[in-house]
Amino acid sequence: MRDLSEQCGILTGATSGVGRALARLLAERGARLVISGRRESRLIDLASEYPGLLIPLPGDITNSRFQEELVEKAKEAFGGIDLVIAAAGVGAVGPFSESSLETMRSVFEIDFFAPVDLVYKSLPHLKNGLSPAVVLIGSILGVHPLPLHGGYAAAKAALHGFANAVRPELASLGIDVQVAILGPTESEFWDNLIAGERASWSQGRPLSAETTAAAIIATMERGGDAVTPGWRAKAYVFLSRFFPSLIDLFVRWKRRLPRQL
Repeated sequence: MRDLSEQCGILTGATSGVGRALARLLAERGARLVISGRRESRLIDLASEYPGLLIPLPGDITNSRFQEELVEKAKEAFGGIDLVIAAAGVGAVGPFSESSLETMRSVFEIDFFAPVDLVYKSLPHLKNGLSPAVVLIGSILGVHPLPLHGGYAAAKAALHGFANAVRPELASLGIDVQVAILGPTESEFWDNLIAGERASWSQGRPLSAETTAAAIIATMERGGDAVTPGWRAKAYVFLSRFFPSLIDLFVRWKRRLPRQL
């Protein structure tokens, strides 16, 4: 069992959704974190709720220099790094034929390269950490993609592949690598798309950010390679592995339905 009350580290994407919920629940357990996000006022407000436990550092997580600042801030504040939790993410929706490579690159920069780069920069400190762990936020679309989500699904699939590849490598250094495979979740994801808008046929009942964060933290505490919060996400992953054609048939059927006004 991992005792989070003795842990410290970095959490990205802390201004909304699952990242914000994780910051709160981890702080309530006594974990100390440098939290990041683009919206400074939200970070400051969140940190003020847990003085001495959450340290805000706003910035662009795709910026290599900012990532170095995050690592240095955590090292200076806590003396080391036990946790790296990459919860920042973004999406884009639309037909590939009408999209742009610039949009796809932007999605990959935030959803894949930024967390990978942050983990790489944190490794020297994680190796000396107390029960160190890396937590990456994946998606059910990284398991089985859906139409109009090509860039996002590809970035999450790449993140899942990265986690699976480096997990045995980092295990030899005593570092756990965990992936949270999320389905529809309460967040501002759809309000902050880089391009496009949510398709009417993809409306799913979201799991609360707090419930999702609690499931992630439970896996952090007890250990495990992956967690899939909520029965809908679990059902999707099950179907994707054993009956993927059923998902494809369902999506084709849903896309044929007239849009409801």
